[in-house]
Amino acid sequence: MNERPSKKREKKPRVAMPEQAPEVRSHNFDEVPLGYTPEQAQAEAERCLQCKRPFCLEGCPVNVDIPGFIGLIVEGKFAEAARKIKETNCLPAVCGRVCPQESQCEARCVLGKKGEPVAIGRLERFVADYERDHELIELPDKAAPTGKRVAVVGSGPAGLTVAGDLILLGHEVTIFEAFHKPGGVLMYGIPEFRLPKTIVEKEVDYLHRLGAEIELNQVIGKSITVDELLDEEGYDAVFLGVGAGLPYFMGVPGENLGGVYSASEYLTRSNLMKAYVFPEYDTPVVHGRTVCVIGGGNVAMDSARTARRLGAENVYIVYRRSRAELPARAEEVHHAEEEGIVFKLLCSPIEYLGDELGMVRQIRCQEMELGEPDDSGRRRPVPKEGAEFTLDTDLVIVAIGSGANPLLTQTTRGLDLNRRGYIVADEETGRTSRRGVWAGGDIVTGSATVILAMGAGKAAAQDMHAYLRGEREASAPMETIEQPSLRSPVRDAT
Repeated sequence: MNERPSKKREKKPRVAMPEQAPEVRSHNFDEVPLGYTPEQAQAEAERCLQCKRPFCLEGCPVNVDIPGFIGLIVEGKFAEAARKIKETNCLPAVCGRVCPQESQCEARCVLGKKGEPVAIGRLERFVADYERDHELIELPDKAAPTGKRVAVVGSGPAGLTVAGDLILLGHEVTIFEAFHKPGGVLMYGIPEFRLPKTIVEKEVDYLHRLGAEIELNQVIGKSITVDELLDEEGYDAVFLGVGAGLPYFMGVPGENLGGVYSASEYLTRSNLMKAYVFPEYDTPVVHGRTVCVIGGGNVAMDSARTARRLGAENVYIVYRRSRAELPARAEEVHHAEEEGIVFKLLCSPIEYLGDELGMVRQIRCQEMELGEPDDSGRRRPVPKEGAEFTLDTDLVIVAIGSGANPLLTQTTRGLDLNRRGYIVADEETGRTSRRGVWAGGDIVTGSATVILAMGAGKAAAQDMHAYLRGEREASAPMETIEQPSLRSPVRDAT
């Protein structure tokens, strides 16, 4: 009796993605994974069982037709597969690189129950790159113009998603970005070796070609307020997707020493301000020989791996919990270890020590042990009495999370905030307490993932569209708006 085709597919091993060798990539900023070839992509796509009830769809915050685009890859219709994704996701090349598929769509793949799931993210990256590299990008049809104008504040993943969806629905959209380059955290926060800036630029260009206007160097709340956008500039609705860029510090002695950076400043200087292509760009940034990165999330991994590429001889991740509690993606931890990053686990800084010039030279650390679980579900780190040690260092990068910058929220009338300064918005619609204003992404949830911000953007766009068409009011009584969790849906770096 012949074996069923689905059984044959179940037994096929997952196709590995080629990548740079650690000893090579730790000295350059080129992308680490090299991507699938067409043959590799088709071989991986053929593993998909095309389930009658595809559970993978339940794990995608932006509702990508996963079986649909994978089926097109099997047929060799790569550009068509990319267009299938773009029906609901305007940033496939980005998501294919930085979305945590292993905890979302791939986590629900049936093949993962007994083996390895289909490499959905790698296939998404492949078709997006194929369409772009072969100049096969086509602009979809747009709805008839509605005459409505929308201001999107912030050009990160949430804002770009809102803009892309609303443009296709016929509305005029202007994106306001505080920096001199659009892309938000995609541009300033994620290093070149994980997300090449040309990829972000191409994705943003796609939206510009769709019709989005982009105004750079516009700090909303300073150069112009949300009130002025609505009351004086004639915008019918505003979406706030400004992220959570206010860096957190631990408050330990010595944090004001030279050579102690927040991760947001360090990565912004390295990425957006292009310290990674020195000397072409002579961006001021400390190049440490022995670097300590405080925290255990993806941002900590990005900072440590960046420091290695900028010439550090020794790089340490200093994290107060054990390896099991590391919030970073397993792939990022694996890549960091391959590149020689050393993990100093179960220890926490209690003081930074400097020299006579005011530059950091040592960290005094407290050894920790794990106690009972805290409200994050992880075991709480407890100081081990009498157990201290010092680490020599000439560069410290604090990557323990970030919060809401109050500049915009404090200049916007009628906008309710929670006790941590994040905007209170309805989880289903993104509606805020201010009529005509929606919000989504990190400014609502706290630091989370690119794809969750995009999901919030999609939900807000649909509600804004209904409002702009006169089908519903723009705000709800506050008692009907649920207070979002004060903890990010993604565990923080501490």
